[in-house]
Amino acid sequence: MENQTLQVQLSEGLVVTIVGLLLVFLTLAILFLFFNYAMPVIRKNIDAKKHQKAVEVAPVKQKESDTTGEVNAVIAAAIHHYLEEAHDDENTILTIQKVKKAYSPWSSKIYTVHGGMLHR
Repeated sequence: MENQTLQVQLSEGLVVTIVGLLLVFLTLAILFLFFNYAMPVIRKNIDAKKHQKAVEVAPVKQKESDTTGEVNAVIAAAIHHYLEEAHDDENTILTIQKVKKAYSPWSSKIYTVHGGMLHR
């Protein structure tokens, strides 16, 4: 009687193992097929839609203006001159003072992680 119960348990365990392995390999096969065959098609469709939108929203050609290089140079020089005059000359004095910090046990070398064991 005990022998039959053991055989039933082993056969049920074998069935569960085989079904589990089949599910894992079937899932891997489906994922492989999806990423190798379906994803490129989906990606191509997305890229085609983006390209189609880019073509629809093509930039409008700008009308050539009558300005010449000399006019652009004069405008740039005027902007540069204006920006240079906008700033005042200031004397900068930089003072560095040493400040004493109050003792804190958090900054003590005794309590560092790599400092070894605490000695009291």
